Amino acid sequence: MAKTTPGEFFRQVRSEASKIYWPSRQETVTTAIFVGLMTLLLAVFFLGIDALFGWIVSSLLSLIG
Repeated sequence: MAKTTPGEFFRQVRSEASKIYWPSRQETVTTAIFVGLMTLLLAVFFLGIDALFGWIVSSLLSLIG
């Protein structure tokens, strides 16, 4: 594998960096809101599942003891 000179390396980095797509402010805000809502929805869902399983386990334990 041929070694790359520092100058060539920086040219390649600049070329690759120019291909990066940066989202607009609106896209970033929209995505952040969506992520926040989905996180809240999943938190409520898992809270419900945890409460349900907790109730099932406590019911089963009350039958035993």
